[in-house]
Amino acid sequence: MLSDASDFNSSGSRSEGSVFSKTEHSVIAAYLIVAGITSILSNVVVLGIFIKYRELRTPTNAVIINLAFTDIGVSSIGYPMSAASDLHGSWKFGHAGCQIYAGLNIFFGMVSIGLLTVVAMDRYLTISCPDVGRRMTTNTYLSMILGAWINGLFWALMPIIGWASYAPDPTGATCTINWRKNDTSFVSYTMMVIVVNFIVPLTVMFYCYYHVSRSLRLYTASDCTAHINRDWADQVDVTKMSVIMILMFLLAWSPYSIVCLWACFGNPKKIPPSMAIIAPLFAKSSTFYNPCIYVAANKKFRKAMLAMFKCQPHLAMPEPSTLPMEMPQSPLAPARI
Repeated sequence: MLSDASDFNSSGSRSEGSVFSKTEHSVIAAYLIVAGITSILSNVVVLGIFIKYRELRTPTNAVIINLAFTDIGVSSIGYPMSAASDLHGSWKFGHAGCQIYAGLNIFFGMVSIGLLTVVAMDRYLTISCPDVGRRMTTNTYLSMILGAWINGLFWALMPIIGWASYAPDPTGATCTINWRKNDTSFVSYTMMVIVVNFIVPLTVMFYCYYHVSRSLRLYTASDCTAHINRDWADQVDVTKMSVIMILMFLLAWSPYSIVCLWACFGNPKKIPPSMAIIAPLFAKSSTFYNPCIYVAANKKFRKAMLAMFKCQPHLAMPEPSTLPMEMPQSPLAPARI
């Protein structure tokens, strides 16, 4: 730990200077302030909607609620510390602050990836394997959600206890995994993170949504229009929202993954400073566009938001009809594995 502190003092101190000008730091700070305020307010609205309307408290939405908490965590801790350092021109919270800042950003990021994987599994079980989906209990969902939080905590703590390390990035105004020190510890940690928290979740998501899309196509193409009801339409709506969330999340985290892989297998000193700062900014951006996705891709959520703004005590919901997972299963049978 003492060696990490000395590394911080030698490579991350203000005297070393920043690769960005004061104006560029100010622009970045302005972006972080606006994005942070937008993210906190929009995610608080999301939580308020779920708290106010019991009708929305479904297992799938329990995962969305946890995603909102991770977004608020990044927005309330990561954005202010980074913005303050940009306004200051260099990292201003010391070695301990660097460890806390970087650790929490990795923690919430890894939890988000795990939760999106849970969403993909939920969609797969609900639509493609309804017999299994019906046996999923509240405790099952809570266990998967808890697993995502524990996984994020594990990978966030590893650099603090010695597997890789956290340090200021080349801009000097934010902290992240110390990819400029591409030793065996960094390479092994980075590769494990990419495999466990990027490649494996991607594989699971691809598998789940591939079979979900097959099930939806088979259902639409089959002569079963008499069975189509509002509940089925809601399931399709939630699935579309989930796919958009995952695609946008992958878009946000891909630049950061590229920087880490470049540092592992190339020369970290050749990574452009602009890319070094854009990568974490992209990764943070998922915190404020998730609420936009909820509103744009989910009709029920839009209705709930309007009802809350109109101060309606209850959400006007149609009389529930037969759930799609209880409908005749012959149209979906070919999609099962």
